[in-house]
Amino acid sequence: MLDASMLAFLLPPFVASLILTGIHAYLGVHVVERGVIFVDLSLAQIAALGGTIAILLPVSGGDPHAPVVYWISLAFTFLGAFIFSMIRVKRARIPQEAIIGICYAVASAAAILAMSKATSESEHLKDMLVGNILAVSWAEVAKTAGLYGAGFVVTSSVAIAGVLLVFCYLIVPSVAAMLYAESVGRRLAIGWTMGTVVSALGVYASLMMDLPTGATIVCTFGVALIIMALVRPIVQGARRPIAADPVQ
Repeated sequence: MLDASMLAFLLPPFVASLILTGIHAYLGVHVVERGVIFVDLSLAQIAALGGTIAILLPVSGGDPHAPVVYWISLAFTFLGAFIFSMIRVKRARIPQEAIIGICYAVASAAAILAMSKATSESEHLKDMLVGNILAVSWAEVAKTAGLYGAGFVVTSSVAIAGVLLVFCYLIVPSVAAMLYAESVGRRLAIGWTMGTVVSALGVYASLMMDLPTGATIVCTFGVALIIMALVRPIVQGARRPIAADPVQ
């Protein structure tokens, strides 16, 4: 059972996950619809690369939460977005998704190379991939909500959730919603509901089993998506109208 102290501890990360769900499920509906699924993943990795490089600079003092780390990460994100916007041509010889995938791979490798010079290589690698949302404070929650309102989504998300969790919040609820709904409104409702439930289960499971929170939520998203896909035929069958009995 959860006591008051545990609820107080879990509330900030849960609220942060709700904020992530709210904005990313909305963006994910449009991202999946347009078929540019890996753009956000690549931008998240580029933002993480910028943050990694910033931590190594003397101006940051090695503090991953220093303001300069965020601004350098944001600058890298804008640079990546500019590159992707320049290569979006309808009849390009090379598919845009190929360029985006290459950027993700190179940014990942460059981040690993940069971290090889850091003193806390393994810890920073884990935070870059899956974040440390369980340790988020109310101040960081408020800051993230404010930055989302201003439109700086990717950079803010990576700072607290990591690359993989950001990608899951963006894509998995939208894909799950597409299994059950056609309209944007219904997809958003399903995506937000799934994100909320999965976030709560993931945060709780990570605490109970002493597991990394970000990785636990990512795996919970995967399990939830599999369950929803398996249940879909049953739900679709129940929706079909029962044929009327022939008139005797």
